[in-house]
Amino acid sequence: MLEALGERLQTIFRALRGRGHLTEGEIRDGIREIRLALLEADVHLDVVKEFTEAVRARAGSEEILRSLTPGQQIVKVVRDVMLEILEQGADAQLRHASQPPTVILMVGLQGSGKTTTCAKLARLLRSQGRSPLLVAADVRRPAATTQLQTLGRQIEVPVAVGPEGTAAADVCLEALRQARQVGRDPVIVDTAGRLHIDDDLMAELDRLKADLRPAEILYVGDSMSGQDAVRSASTFHARLGLTGVVLTKMDGDARGGAALSIRKVTGVPIKFVGIGEHLENLEPFHPDRLVSRLLGMGDVLTLIEKAEATATREEAETLARRMKRQTLTLEDLAEQLDRVRKMGSLRDILGMLPGGAALGNMPVDEKEIGRTRAILGSMTPRERRHPEIIDGNRRLRIARGSGTRVEDVNRLLKQFKQMQKMMKTLARGGPAARLAGLPGSARPFRR
Repeated sequence: MLEALGERLQTIFRALRGRGHLTEGEIRDGIREIRLALLEADVHLDVVKEFTEAVRARAGSEEILRSLTPGQQIVKVVRDVMLEILEQGADAQLRHASQPPTVILMVGLQGSGKTTTCAKLARLLRSQGRSPLLVAADVRRPAATTQLQTLGRQIEVPVAVGPEGTAAADVCLEALRQARQVGRDPVIVDTAGRLHIDDDLMAELDRLKADLRPAEILYVGDSMSGQDAVRSASTFHARLGLTGVVLTKMDGDARGGAALSIRKVTGVPIKFVGIGEHLENLEPFHPDRLVSRLLGMGDVLTLIEKAEATATREEAETLARRMKRQTLTLEDLAEQLDRVRKMGSLRDILGMLPGGAALGNMPVDEKEIGRTRAILGSMTPRERRHPEIIDGNRRLRIARGSGTRVEDVNRLLKQFKQMQKMMKTLARGGPAARLAGLPGSARPFRR
């Protein structure tokens, strides 16, 4: 997330922290480097000016200049100013209509990922116990309706579709009537992508707003488009009165200054961020967590939430008991690897650890987990429960079935034995139960 900007800022801070004493000139040079980093990340010029002026005013104080850790103090100043920009009136909670169903109107430019974001939001709300209804109101692009229906089937959320040639407003009103009848709430409306300068299409949104009286009007913006996202969001806000922003593609390596710019320029809170292509890759926006990751402080809370989402308390307790009794099997290993994959890429997980950004250049082979999982998947349930029965013929069959080599199978079995010995040692010392909640503690094999 904003990887390039984060790496640049952390390089600047390492240089500042490496000095036991900072002069006014060194602080001025550091702030100039921060300013260049923000501009290169495509942060809006007005935001950069306000940001650097606030940092300069606080960083030049006598308290910091005389501090025993001036570099650390400047990092804190930068963190505080960033949070002030992102947290002004921030409220990631979705509004609810006084009388259900709540209508969420999704708007934005074509190609911003709006249709997929509608499905992601529906999936997220469904996981929270809600009963959403998706509405295919993009009647100008036939493929949009088909796409939304396909996504709706994947997440098991119904999609309201009108007959061909039906106006978007009529489709939405009928969907709203159906939602009231069957108790669906909220109603998420996928509108047609449009340029903010297209007055006819913007007038259609005016009508939808008047007819549906949405509790939320969320602008879906591509974070990689930088200033274009800021300009279009500002125009949509002036016309419709946005209640929030959803930034997509926040996992990209692009300049990504939209997060800092949109919040400050439009005054509209960022409510959700898309961090990947999968339907589970939508998260509520937490300004403090974003800033912590940018400054190399990690994001442990998000990591914990991801871990908790992949395993119930009962599953963690069961694993702890198996570890204590030294009865772990290869099936347990397969389950843990599956949980790690659900949490995201290894690089993302490392980035959430304090200081994890320093490992950014470390080669990470994401395919290793896939190869290990393929070997485990080629075993029979009995072989996973009782690996001691895997003889030469079975190893050959497993290697062929997984597209790997017999040496790879041998290495995995050897590492599993080593892991069992380690768990036995930990069980004697008592901390095994504390490790049970960490999915993927077993390491995939290496070539």
